[in-house]
Amino acid sequence: MGADASLHQLEEALRAARTELVSRKAERDLHLESLRETEERWNVCIRERDLLDKVRVLFQLSAEHARMQAKQQLETLVTNALKYVFGPSFRFEIELSEHGGNPTADFYVVSEWEGQTFKNKPQDARGGGIVDVVSLALRIALIETVKPRLEGPIILDEPGKHVSEDFIIPMIEFLKSVAETFGRQIILVTHNVHLTESADTAYYVKLSGGKSEVEKSKAASL
Repeated sequence: MGADASLHQLEEALRAARTELVSRKAERDLHLESLRETEERWNVCIRERDLLDKVRVLFQLSAEHARMQAKQQLETLVTNALKYVFGPSFRFEIELSEHGGNPTADFYVVSEWEGQTFKNKPQDARGGGIVDVVSLALRIALIETVKPRLEGPIILDEPGKHVSEDFIIPMIEFLKSVAETFGRQIILVTHNVHLTESADTAYYVKLSGGKSEVEKSKAASL
């Protein structure tokens, strides 16, 4: 009797162990399935992250490429202006850098003199109206590079005001080149006789009896 009871208990224990084993296996299978799904989601996230990294790099490269294109266009036009007015020993350079994640630009006028190279900010460069010419050329360059293109004339107020008499004629030649190259009319206000005499049409404004009078005068061709 005692042996039968012991055998019965063992059988019950065995059935309970088998039931527990089946339950544990089912629980293990659920955990394995969950792990597999988690790993799959992880792999998808890694692939998406890699894709986003590549897209971000592409955007960064595109932005850098656009910045370099703009840099080259601005440098070329301002350098041409400096060479037109002050001679071949001048050129314009833009140095790009980043501060706080934002691109910044520093402008320099580089000149060669007796075998030496001088690099200065436009406002620190030697006289002759260099700042005026750089400022004028930069404004024209920005007008011509903006997308979509801005139509209409270029209107200038006292261009080359600080350009000395030695360089005013070359500056006029530069303005001629701008008008011809970009197909724009140039309208300007000036007190400089050389500029008025080089225009297609000049209007003189004078004060008479407390009133402004406008007189049209045909001048040399611009």
